[in-house]
Amino acid sequence: MKKQPTNHNAPASGDAVLTGEENDAAELRSPGLWSLTWRRFRRHRLALVAGVVLVLLAATALFAPWLAPYDPNHGDFSAFSAAPSLAHPMGTDIGGRDVLSRVLYGGRISLMIGFSAMIAAISAGTLIGALAGYYSGWVDTILMRITDAVLSFPLLLLLFVMSAFTSGTSGAQNILLIVILIMAVSWTSSARLVRGQFLSLREREYTQAARASGAGSLRIIVRHLLPNAIGPIAVNATLLVGNSIILESVLSFFGFGVQPPTSSWGSMLADGLSSQADAPWETIYPGLMILITVLSVNLLGDGVRDALDPFSSKN
Repeated sequence: MKKQPTNHNAPASGDAVLTGEENDAAELRSPGLWSLTWRRFRRHRLALVAGVVLVLLAATALFAPWLAPYDPNHGDFSAFSAAPSLAHPMGTDIGGRDVLSRVLYGGRISLMIGFSAMIAAISAGTLIGALAGYYSGWVDTILMRITDAVLSFPLLLLLFVMSAFTSGTSGAQNILLIVILIMAVSWTSSARLVRGQFLSLREREYTQAARASGAGSLRIIVRHLLPNAIGPIAVNATLLVGNSIILESVLSFFGFGVQPPTSSWGSMLADGLSSQADAPWETIYPGLMILITVLSVNLLGDGVRDALDPFSSKN
């Protein structure tokens, strides 16, 4: 009988053959988690570009006092609603104020509100979702009914009603209240997301093993469950930044947000609405900044999602 050739590359009978998805999952469990995540993120070119754009926006906002050619609140009485020129690259508004300077200073307020509201909403939502998902039972029922009650109200109507508390405030107090208002209507998505993750993770073998070894609830949540839910939380955080910037712009556009003389991109849109036909640059530039920022944040979120998902087809 003819002897069959031996294939030395074939796996032994007792060896497991890993699929592509299982190999990716094995990579995530390896010690080089963050290097692998960064390697996946670099493959998402649009996300890299979006990250660079956001860094540049943050830098221009941070260094606005040195980059702005004029005082954002000082009006040039010889140039009311002047078209873009060498003296005023983005023109001036109806009060003679330099639009470029106000865009730079307005970016500080809009970005600060966006990121601060995101951090507050993610923190509150993660806490509520973690408690509901881990303890389940009556704790889950109470917390989720509160979440459903907040979600049942029309978002903008609820925001406008709550913004009545900001009337008569200005400066840092006004900005703090706006952050709290946006957080109050934005934490629900994080809470439901984290709850779903925790309901699944609490039944995993490593969680049961930690519980059997005598680990307390706080240790299990912080050391075992939260790190394994960080991917969806990070993606949701990027989406909340864009959502918070848009909500601040809507509030300021309707006069419930940042109060003069402080400028934000939303308040600049509101100020330029009356002269939009004659001086469109008053609304084009702040609107363009909002568009670029929100688009960059969403593209960055896509890249983070693909980098943290071992089963993504892009990886």
